[in-house]
Amino acid sequence: MHPVFNRLLVHLFLFSTAISALWLLFPCVTAQAEIVVIRPIPTPGPADNPLKGFVPYTRKGSEFPHSLEFEYLSLSTLMVGPNQFDWRPLDTLLDSVASRGCQTVFRVWVEYPGKPSGVPAWLVSDGLQIRTWTNINKNTLADSKQVPPEVHHTPDYEDTRLREAIGRFIAALGRRYDGDPRIGFITAGLLGAWGEWHTHPHTEWFASKAVQSEVMDAYETAFRQTQVLLRYPAGQNHKTHASNIGRRFGYHDDSFAWATLETRPGIPDWVFRARLQSMGTDGLNRWKTAPIGGEIRPELWPCLWKDSGCSTGQDFAQCVAETHASWLMDSSTSRPMTPEERGRAITAASSLGYEFEVVEAVLETFPKKIRARITLRNRGVAPFYADWPIWLQILPTEGATVESILPLSLASLMPGETRSEEATLPLDSRSQGNHTLRLRVPNPMKNGRPLRFANQWTPVDPDGWMTLTTIGRPSTIPGTSGSKSGR
Repeated sequence: MHPVFNRLLVHLFLFSTAISALWLLFPCVTAQAEIVVIRPIPTPGPADNPLKGFVPYTRKGSEFPHSLEFEYLSLSTLMVGPNQFDWRPLDTLLDSVASRGCQTVFRVWVEYPGKPSGVPAWLVSDGLQIRTWTNINKNTLADSKQVPPEVHHTPDYEDTRLREAIGRFIAALGRRYDGDPRIGFITAGLLGAWGEWHTHPHTEWFASKAVQSEVMDAYETAFRQTQVLLRYPAGQNHKTHASNIGRRFGYHDDSFAWATLETRPGIPDWVFRARLQSMGTDGLNRWKTAPIGGEIRPELWPCLWKDSGCSTGQDFAQCVAETHASWLMDSSTSRPMTPEERGRAITAASSLGYEFEVVEAVLETFPKKIRARITLRNRGVAPFYADWPIWLQILPTEGATVESILPLSLASLMPGETRSEEATLPLDSRSQGNHTLRLRVPNPMKNGRPLRFANQWTPVDPDGWMTLTTIGRPSTIPGTSGSKSGR
């Protein structure tokens, strides 16, 4: 090789080495980020977070913190002809509950003990058979009063006219209301006393498995977004209920903390946990994809939150832990309570469902953008069954507000899991002064309660914005990294 060419190669090598050394000594100033780490203080989540907690009856009202309200509606008020529907009663209910910032859980019935028949009048005129009978109930209420005899009006559930009417009703209900943000959950109803899928003690008058399957098929076809819950989990070959293995329904345990757990030999086959067990892994894991709701057994209302608790019933916390329940109808909180009792009830309500904590926020601030890495943990017993987006916002003292969606699905964050995701927000070139970084999960229902994280918020924002930190606009000169911690 020519000597001149060798010298050229040596000079090129020395020049590139010098440039590399300079790069290490003087990095590009625009690539340097100021780092801020925030660890908000964890607290218990609020008892009235959306789509969870204790659920009062709408007609009774409640000052106890809640985000859901429950009500019954008869089929006769909604289906006024073979293909005619009057949705005004349901819309009035949904609008009334929504005006309080809550979402509705409802059930449609055709048979309600003590009330006139809920079968549409045109079906009765068409000849549908209805059995009117009196149930002499020997049980007692929680306050030891005898349950009065109840008059039932049980229709012939096998009649094709009723079966076809129910199918048309569910289809129309889904076309109008599937995905309606005013609705929290629907309990399937329509069959049996109170819509609870039994006609006890006359089990021979209840709908056959074929009819039950028709109703489940109709609901699964009509509702793809709104969650529908069944009263009874059922495995293969159950003597009275059609199997719902592999279906998309959740369940509601309407004897919660009374007949939820298998606590003694010879338990009846309607005990909730035993019925889940009979379905195998599908039943025991259903809570991972569909919600578990229910009602606290009325016998427990007067004593559940007292210091001494109830002498009957089952351990409430254990029932929550084993069922992964998200919401429970409850009238005990509508009764007068001492401050201590109210505190226990609020703790119990908060223990239901999800509980999301912001574990950490790491912010890298550049002259033209902020990169945020948010870490969330689900400290609850269940997931969140709606995939509401998580919004990040930069709010400057002056200039345009900038927002971005954090690519983290709350619906996929299981109990005990912790997950981190990043989002980059550009800074508006005209913005001035301090920049506040905020986080929130808005409710898709207008005026609905936003989802709030289980952290100490300062300040508390009525629209659900959680302030992470406030910083000055980053300069073009590299700054030193720093941190802010609430722990």
